Amino acid sequence: MSPEIEHLIALQRTDREIQRLKAEIAELPKRVATIEQQLAGTKSVLEKAKLAVKADEAARRKYETAITDLRQKISKYRHQSLEVKTNEQYKALLHEIQFAEQEITANEDKILELMVNAEVREKEVKAAEAELKEETADIEKEKKIAHDRTAADEKELAEWSAKRQAARAAIDPDLLRHYERVSKFRGSGLAEVREQKCNGCSVFLRPQTYNEVRGGKMIYCDSCQRILFYDPSKEVPAEAQVERTTKRRSHPKLDASQAWYYRPDYGDFGEVFLSFSNSEGSAHRRVYDAASGRRLGDILVREGGYRQVFPEDLSDTIRLNGNWSESELEDWGDELPSFVLDALQRDLDLARAETAAHHAKEVSAPSTVAS
Repeated sequence: MSPEIEHLIALQRTDREIQRLKAEIAELPKRVATIEQQLAGTKSVLEKAKLAVKADEAARRKYETAITDLRQKISKYRHQSLEVKTNEQYKALLHEIQFAEQEITANEDKILELMVNAEVREKEVKAAEAELKEETADIEKEKKIAHDRTAADEKELAEWSAKRQAARAAIDPDLLRHYERVSKFRGSGLAEVREQKCNGCSVFLRPQTYNEVRGGKMIYCDSCQRILFYDPSKEVPAEAQVERTTKRRSHPKLDASQAWYYRPDYGDFGEVFLSFSNSEGSAHRRVYDAASGRRLGDILVREGGYRQVFPEDLSDTIRLNGNWSESELEDWGDELPSFVLDALQRDLDLARAETAAHHAKEVSAPSTVAS
């Protein structure tokens, strides 16, 4: 392995560590913010519970005041009944007394109901206070953890940044510019060649290119433009790889309502994964970058089945396994999860190995007949 490649490997390692540390530093405040948001919700619950208690206390005082006023009226009516001179006046005062007594009973019932509710309110307040206390302690712990972790990450980030400068200084300027340009768009500028393919984009190399990379020549991948390098200690014999992968691959059903395809050259986008799904008489098409999993363009919908309405997209493709639902695709939004992208890449590797195995059999068949 040439010194230039070793320096590039060191640079890519530092770039990935720097990216990881920056992502972690950016994520820690978000985690604290999420807890603080939850804490605000608990505070709101506690405040509502306390307001409900105050409202019940105010209502109880109102009913108690009403009862006092009614009892004063009853005392007044009874005193007046001793002075009336006619039965009609006496009956009228008795009616007022009965009505006041009924009002007292109704207010007493409401007070009793509030007293029962007060027990529930008190439990709600105590539960909210306990939860708030616990969450406040948790957030203080998280803040300290985030502060300590951020300080450690920033220190480590400074160390890796210094290593990055040292690695950059040891690389040819033209080569460095190419590496950084590809890294900006592909996420990495260097890719290992293993089992005769670029591990960055999973495209098989031409035999001559493969041999040149193995010989130590500086080569760029024709597909993804990453700088290629070869590590002989990790190479698996091609025959063993073909035999291993072809036995494991299952073939996708042709009549499935959803289908995935790989296309090595899709307009200006290069390598892509195409997702098609049939639903309620319409076909949906999504296009994803094969390296990053990011969706390219908008979702295209046409009436009919995808084979009939998207024939221009199905040429020069490799059919892949994939059975994720339309709702899952909607949930994922603009980028495929890493486990989906990895599954598609693995199945693409198996499909290519399978094709290579069939081709090897076809090539060897004439010589077998001749012998």
